[in-house]
Amino acid sequence: MNIVFTYSFYGLAAVSLMVSFVKDRHKTLLSLKKAWKLFAGVFPQFVAILLFAGVVLAVLSPETIKRVIGEETGFTGMLLTSFVGAITVVPVMIAFPIVAELMKNGAGIVQMAVFVSTLTTVGIITIPMEIKYLGKKIAILRNVFAFIFSFITAYLVGVLLR
Repeated sequence: MNIVFTYSFYGLAAVSLMVSFVKDRHKTLLSLKKAWKLFAGVFPQFVAILLFAGVVLAVLSPETIKRVIGEETGFTGMLLTSFVGAITVVPVMIAFPIVAELMKNGAGIVQMAVFVSTLTTVGIITIPMEIKYLGKKIAILRNVFAFIFSFITAYLVGVLLR
């Protein structure tokens, strides 16, 4: 079933690309060039993060992962992964394969949900830039509310996916 779903999306993408190419060849080629530049820019980070994740998974046993950030760790595991997510600056498309591997090795759904949520919404590293453009009060409030909302989101993910 999963493979049919995947190939359906590949087919839909191919058909959409052909329709776009027929409609406006120049814009389609320009879009493909932009997409390639984006891919080329992200690919080195992607490889580095996957290598890092591979090393972490090779060093940490599934039992250790389960003990530190597994379902049984509850709020403590969520807190740990939320802090890691809040200080990490990684494109989210790179985070998803890492999260998938961690989950295969015993990480909890709720813990990974709060990780992805804080990764994408909380910016401890980028807060100086936010302060510059948004002001101190707004930047801090935005990050605090995003951090709190990440726990609510993770809880809802846990409820819906269990």
